[in-house]
Amino acid sequence: MEMHLQPLATACAVSGEPFVEGSRVASFLVRTPKLDVVRSDLLESQLGHFVPEGLVACRWVHVFKPRKAGENADRELKLTAENLFVTLADPLTEPTPESTRLLQFLALMLERKKILRPKGRSADRERNVYEHAKSKQLFEVPVGELTPEFFVAVQEQLSVLVGTPKPKAAGTAPTPETPAAALVGAATP
Repeated sequence: MEMHLQPLATACAVSGEPFVEGSRVASFLVRTPKLDVVRSDLLESQLGHFVPEGLVACRWVHVFKPRKAGENADRELKLTAENLFVTLADPLTEPTPESTRLLQFLALMLERKKILRPKGRSADRERNVYEHAKSKQLFEVPVGELTPEFFVAVQEQLSVLVGTPKPKAAGTAPTPETPAAALVGAATP
């Protein structure tokens, strides 16, 4: 499964003020009542005025860098597990509890798919280090406890992104593909 999202906006969704290099931008992935997943970008200073039009799956804060001339804004618009991981693991992205939890889950999933290779722990033992198989780029992911509560919270986040499973036809026991499993399929080339 893949979703197509808008590129990073050039102006605040709340105030309309253009982003300038160095602006702190909050990005949200929101599932609308029409079941579309949309990205909303706004100045961090406008967070108190933002009313999402649906369920928020994830949010992160990053520093705005304008696109270079000739850069293709559409090249990474497919939301796959791999693209979402790279976005959330970017060192310029400031973690939130929701984005950290999703990042930890995506790292586990992508390690299983051999897209990420574990490289041990950081010097302070607070983060797991992974190497991206294609780019050889190293990413650090905060260490977390994989409790049942962790997976329930991830399940809720992913159900916002990929929806809830459709029940099987009448007369058969439902064996729903979980939203987590649906996103795992998105990581395969």
